[in-house]
Amino acid sequence: MNIPFHKKVSIPVDKVILEGELSIPENSKGIIIFSHGSGSSRLSPRNRMVAAYLQRKKFGTLLFDLLTPAEDANYQLRFDIWLLTKRLIGVTQWLEKQSMANEYSLGYFGASTGVASALKAAAHLPQISAIVSRGGRPDLAFDMIDKVQAPTLLIVGSLDYYVLRLNKEAYRQLNCEKKLEVIQGASHLFEESGMMEQVCEKAGEWFEKYLHPVKVS
Repeated sequence: MNIPFHKKVSIPVDKVILEGELSIPENSKGIIIFSHGSGSSRLSPRNRMVAAYLQRKKFGTLLFDLLTPAEDANYQLRFDIWLLTKRLIGVTQWLEKQSMANEYSLGYFGASTGVASALKAAAHLPQISAIVSRGGRPDLAFDMIDKVQAPTLLIVGSLDYYVLRLNKEAYRQLNCEKKLEVIQGASHLFEESGMMEQVCEKAGEWFEKYLHPVKVS
């Protein structure tokens, strides 16, 4: 696979530097920004698996750390959804200003608590074209979920009973194009054989459908 732009990036946001990894395949259809869950990072093997799949589908990806290592040591900050939302907004705005990326439309892929920050950020940024949630906690964004305009896919495992209930309520509250995809036999982390492959496929299909093609200048 030809990825002409692939590099580690240091992103200045909110008086800190957030480390990330930006990959843009040839003839990319857009760029998907990842918002990971609490206690995770840009090195999350599940998110990296999804990112690699999306890159093969000609989508750019930006994996980054929402918190600095020092901040991540503070357990409470991992659940400071407004802080994480501000970071995601800042990173999105940074990406839009980069010469190698400023002509692409953008999507969000969130996991666990990272879904809440993705939904809240999208409520503030109408330019976000599509959102995919994996095992997400959209309940942490219920105060703004009705403001989300981007088409949103909620992927949940059938064995993740509590989170499935929360996602059903989130689906009810969303006022945008939406879909709740329940993967049978999957638990919260989609650790069972073949389950993450299904997540990748569903996410790819959603972004193919809703993430706008590269803008023509």
